[in-house]
Amino acid sequence: MFNFFSKKNKITDISWLGVDIHSHILPGIDDGSPDLATSLRFVKSLQELGFDQLIATPHIYQELYPNTMETILRARDLLKQEMDTANIALKLGAGAEYMVDQDFKMDGTLCTLDQKHLLIEMSYLNESPNISQTIFDLEIKGFQPILAHPERYTFYFKDKSRLKRFKEKGCLLQLNLLSVLGYYGKEVKQLADALLKEKMYDLTGTDLHHDKHLTTLTEAIHSGKLYDLIGFYEFKNQELFGSISV
Repeated sequence: MFNFFSKKNKITDISWLGVDIHSHILPGIDDGSPDLATSLRFVKSLQELGFDQLIATPHIYQELYPNTMETILRARDLLKQEMDTANIALKLGAGAEYMVDQDFKMDGTLCTLDQKHLLIEMSYLNESPNISQTIFDLEIKGFQPILAHPERYTFYFKDKSRLKRFKEKGCLLQLNLLSVLGYYGKEVKQLADALLKEKMYDLTGTDLHHDKHLTTLTEAIHSGKLYDLIGFYEFKNQELFGSISV
């Protein structure tokens, strides 16, 4: 049984969110989990926190992580086999987190989260020159882009008007859970708080890469702090992805 309430009526699990749409838990294919044993441990920990569905999103970044549908599904299947052996009844899906740069192409098969939604990112230091056109082109092709962790892009710290225009174009925005905890710094938290206040976010995710991420997240959930900060917010994780077959 999950510990839903502490003595002070704190909500100390994350079943209120249920679906994690952004993580790097597949073994050995990007800068996340290095091996199968670590991946299995991450999955067990996320289940214990209250997640019942995970959508892994390894990087596709040709310069560093030239993943393909084949490499991602192979890693997903290896992890799923280990989960079955360990009797872990948790849904495990896979998509990708695409770097929008000069190498990003829309030809071939794209690794979506659910045949429609595509997770994209940029460099933290400079906005991709073609980001607006990429969002438009994806939508023309029938995809709905999700911009990962907009609060972490330094070029939006003082001017978030571009993010509003992306929203107007139909792009969804995804918050990193650690951002509201101040994990990435004061300015990231300030922008995250501002975007939450203006109801700009549609989705959220762990963006889990390693044990330090997991430890920080676990402490915030078990203390009730994370729910106090954003448990009220109407994220669409369950609405958009809770019923997909994985």
